[in-house]
Amino acid sequence: MQSLISEAVAILKAGGLVAMPTETVYGLAADASNLEAVRKIFKAKQRPMDHPLIVHLADPTQLKDWVSFVSPMAEQLAKAFWPGPLTLILPKAPHVLDLVTGKQQTIGIRIPSHPVAQALLQAFGGGLAAPSANRFGRISPTTAAAVREELGDAVDFILEGGACEIGLESTIVDVTGKHPVILRPGMITAKQIETVLQEPLSKHSGYHAPRVSGSLESHYAPVTKTQLLNSEEINDLVKSINEADLPIALLMRTPIVTHNKNIIYIKMPSDAKSYAHELYQTLRNLDHQQLKRIVIEEVPETDEWTAILDRLVKASFSERKKKR
Repeated sequence: MQSLISEAVAILKAGGLVAMPTETVYGLAADASNLEAVRKIFKAKQRPMDHPLIVHLADPTQLKDWVSFVSPMAEQLAKAFWPGPLTLILPKAPHVLDLVTGKQQTIGIRIPSHPVAQALLQAFGGGLAAPSANRFGRISPTTAAAVREELGDAVDFILEGGACEIGLESTIVDVTGKHPVILRPGMITAKQIETVLQEPLSKHSGYHAPRVSGSLESHYAPVTKTQLLNSEEINDLVKSINEADLPIALLMRTPIVTHNKNIIYIKMPSDAKSYAHELYQTLRNLDHQQLKRIVIEEVPETDEWTAILDRLVKASFSERKKKR
């Protein structure tokens, strides 16, 4: 592995792109201090140029190179959750590239726990801008094969790190104000954050939130039309669907009876952690099957399922918009 890490570091230092595994999803990494390298990320992903990137570091001691101020609240969260699937929005240092921050005065910072990501970051010695290694708005990759499928030759090097442990993007928390605000839910939950800080989280409304990754209404979406329905609506659909509207796939936590071979039933895990781990790869597999629709059963509206529900709502946004 050390020779692969050395090869990846050489590519990054030369301004190239490297896909790296993290515990959340695979990231498309470039030297965050190299303007031309960062531009390559946007081109490869077909990402809007004002959409900010998250900078990945090996160690909290590197924060001083990227951030102008770290509040006690930020220090508490960093101590509790780093390395891990938490991104903190902090005031940026003056020299940080505008392209990295979307011309904002804030920057997203994360310290991943995946051993391959850690080895790469430690060997590189600086910050890596690394959004998910997929085309903008599509399903994030959780395997090296998914990165190849998504981006192909646009990536100079892919570091193999197995399937991602978590399978959903990091929790993003804005800690630039008086009170913390979750801007993107992840598998580090609101309750966990509130327990560490011993204070409630603020809501989005009433303040001007920084733009962050994954904040658009439509995101994480398969190419196949995707709907989010409750179990009763799915049962009604199965009973009334026309053959012309098949085949479809049903992603459900609860069982359903259907004898139609053109209705593919996929039993999803009943616990949030396993569901998150399986979700993106399941959707990616279904996207290859030339289905008319993917129908997903709604998940509980509880703290541990918040991030999953967020991704499902965004993945199905286009179909919900048509109903308005």
